[in-house]
Amino acid sequence: MSQGVGVVGLYVRDQDEALQFYVGQLGFRVHTDARNGEYRWLTVQHPEQPSFQLGLFAPGPPMQDEGTARALRELVAKGAMPPLVLVVDDCRAAYDRLHAGGVEFTQEPVQRYGSVDASFRDPSGNGWKVIEARRGTA
Repeated sequence: MSQGVGVVGLYVRDQDEALQFYVGQLGFRVHTDARNGEYRWLTVQHPEQPSFQLGLFAPGPPMQDEGTARALRELVAKGAMPPLVLVVDDCRAAYDRLHAGGVEFTQEPVQRYGSVDASFRDPSGNGWKVIEARRGTA
């Protein structure tokens, strides 16, 4: 039997806004966009990682009551959720490309810990680290 993580969920304030950002600016592609009443299951994939999906989920029913959904939206907006990591071959080149595409960075590329990294936030407030893969590692 094969097992593994296929989808990691990310809370976003607006799924259409998140879709535009992840597809239009980061270069992900839509995997699934399905609705069941008010609920929308929206996932995207990085083109070089087709076995993994990033779920762009709006907090609310049927998963959370309104009070919990409001608290989650506030935490995301503050950048309180754990950062996600985008591993790239060349952090400075990725920074230049993404910055030119309208991604607003909170930290320009910095050399440290034997690598180079930069940081940005998505429109909902989720933090991302862009980390240059060390040569010889994935």
